[in-house]
Amino acid sequence: MRLFLGIFLLIVMAGCSKVEISQYAENKPELDIFSYFAGKTTGWGVVQNRGGKLLRQFKVTIYGSFPDENTMVLDEDFVWSDGEESKRIWTIRKTDEGTYEGTADDVVGIAQGISSGNALHWQYHLNLETEGSTWKIYFDDWMFLQPDQIIIN
Repeated sequence: MRLFLGIFLLIVMAGCSKVEISQYAENKPELDIFSYFAGKTTGWGVVQNRGGKLLRQFKVTIYGSFPDENTMVLDEDFVWSDGEESKRIWTIRKTDEGTYEGTADDVVGIAQGISSGNALHWQYHLNLETEGSTWKIYFDDWMFLQPDQIIIN
C-alpha cells in the first residue's frame, strides 16, 4: 500500500523571492499524479492554527478512478482525531502536460495545479465549516514525491 504522508509545514522565507515549480524539473522520482493516486492511497495529516498549535489530526483514505484518460476522480474519506468523519470528492482534469484543474463541492471556483519533476503545486480556496461558521481558507499546497512512493505535503 502506498503512503501519502501529510506534513503541513510553516515556511518563513526572507525577501521577496518566489518558489517556481520549474526548479524541481530535474528532481526524481518524477511525480505523475494520475499514476500515483490510481486505486487506494492512505494518508495522515494535521491542522494547525496560524501560531502552529495543533488543532486536529486526521487519517484519509483516497480512492482514485478515471472516467477518461484526462480526468481523475479522488474520493477522499477522512477520519478525524475527535471521531468526526467527512468526505470530499475531487474531479481533476489534465488541461495540458503538467497542468491540472480541479473541483469539489467545498472548493470555491477551480483549483489550479502544475507539476514538474517530483513536485506538484496545487492552489485553491476551500469553504471550511466549523462551529457553526464557514471560513474561506486559501490553500497553497506543495507535494513532493519521495523514494518508496511516499508524498510529503
